[in-house]
Amino acid sequence: MITIRDALRRLWEAEDSARLLQQDGHWVSWGRVRTLAERLDRELRSAGCDAGGRVAVVLGNRLESVAALLAIMTGERTLVTISPLQPVERLSADLRASSAEFVLAPGQCFASDAFAAALADLDATAWRLDGDAVERWRAGGAGAGAGQRNPDVAVEMLTSGTTGPAKRIPLTRRQLEASLTAALQHNDRPDGSERALLTGTVGFVVLPIVHIGGLWGLLQCLVTARPFVLLPRFSLSAWRAAVVEHRPGMVSLPPPALREVLESDISREELSSVRAVTAGTSPVEPALVDAFYERFGIPVLTVYGATEFCGAVAGWTKKDFLSNWSKKKGSVGRAFPGVRLQVVDENGDELAPGQTGRLRVATPQAGRDWVTTSDLAHLDEDEYLYIDGRADDVIVRGGFKVAPDTVARTLRTHPDVRDAAVAGLPDSRLGQIPVAAVELRPGATVSPQELRSHCRSTLTPYEVPAEVYIVDELPRGAALKVDRQQLIALLMQRRATGQGATA
Repeated sequence: MITIRDALRRLWEAEDSARLLQQDGHWVSWGRVRTLAERLDRELRSAGCDAGGRVAVVLGNRLESVAALLAIMTGERTLVTISPLQPVERLSADLRASSAEFVLAPGQCFASDAFAAALADLDATAWRLDGDAVERWRAGGAGAGAGQRNPDVAVEMLTSGTTGPAKRIPLTRRQLEASLTAALQHNDRPDGSERALLTGTVGFVVLPIVHIGGLWGLLQCLVTARPFVLLPRFSLSAWRAAVVEHRPGMVSLPPPALREVLESDISREELSSVRAVTAGTSPVEPALVDAFYERFGIPVLTVYGATEFCGAVAGWTKKDFLSNWSKKKGSVGRAFPGVRLQVVDENGDELAPGQTGRLRVATPQAGRDWVTTSDLAHLDEDEYLYIDGRADDVIVRGGFKVAPDTVARTLRTHPDVRDAAVAGLPDSRLGQIPVAAVELRPGATVSPQELRSHCRSTLTPYEVPAEVYIVDELPRGAALKVDRQQLIALLMQRRATGQGATA
């Protein structure tokens, strides 16, 4: 099994001139990142932050965050993730709730009164971190979080919060190591020990590293000593330029980015090096997979995972895709090595293949005990997993249960629809009703009435959305998946103003 601390320490054997990461088309050397990581390590030690110390980092996709991660993990400290993608007031409230003893953040955060107040409430020691400069902003005391140290925990990871309030999940070093090892075995990928450090095919980190998918991708590059492109955020032009320059064999894209690539003028030749694309973070429509494969000849390998499992626990391999995709469309693949999957009813009894119930997962990352998820799923007779929705998203319309994903999938089959999302809104007569928000393709003029008629052709009457709203874009979180809380707020606002709906 990979030991993260030892794997990361191998980087110190690399030449300082070796290329580590590329941003905005420019390479940053390993020596520059190493120097910054060592400076941070000294600063943390001088402030009393040794093994087990909890360090909150405003974790953006930038070289400073990579250096911070190296200093924290090689020093066996705990990384407490703080998202830079939220307004500073919310960021400051999240920081206060973390009870972190030590804080690393970009200079712009310190200009906020709310951020300064959070630091004072925590009595935390904080450093301003911009480029190669490290400035201690304030010296703190023991802090409220001193009693929360757990040397076994590598990361306190904030969930995406797209279906409810975000939670901070403790991920141990053993969990991370088991997850990384399983992923490399599942995809039959080497651990990097067979080649010179920081050489070989360039990796791609596209998702925000404050999200488990982005952090997982970054760690895979670091522990296998592979140079990588680090995009501050997904941009079609930047991603395209990087693919053409580095000719990667594997890339990872969330579904909205997949759709953007598909709808662009990118040629098959530009993507000719790519053997497969992995996709997760949110459901991937089979039609999108088929269209991508038809146009580019590249399999899209969906994966299934969660922050609680420290990443993916099931997914497709290219071999499985080529032999079974046509028969298993819609599946998220099979369990990774060492992972067990089970579907149970409300009493906890295991269901037969093909029956939908709550998904349970037993994995080395989660201690091998069964963990019951909020996902509704079924397994087929060949152990392929299908995600059918979420138990906490189910809409009860006059006693009938409606799965939002089923309605959204139907809306996406309309040729004028780019993407769609569905949520339940309160109704005085029926309790709840399904309401849809729809993004149209450029130039499309389909009406809400036509979209509801389209749904009637395949859905039961109670599944047809009672209201449809055309929106410029769906609200998305860090991993580019639809934020359910923001979606409900948007739909309530549209309902209040009566904009573009049919009831």
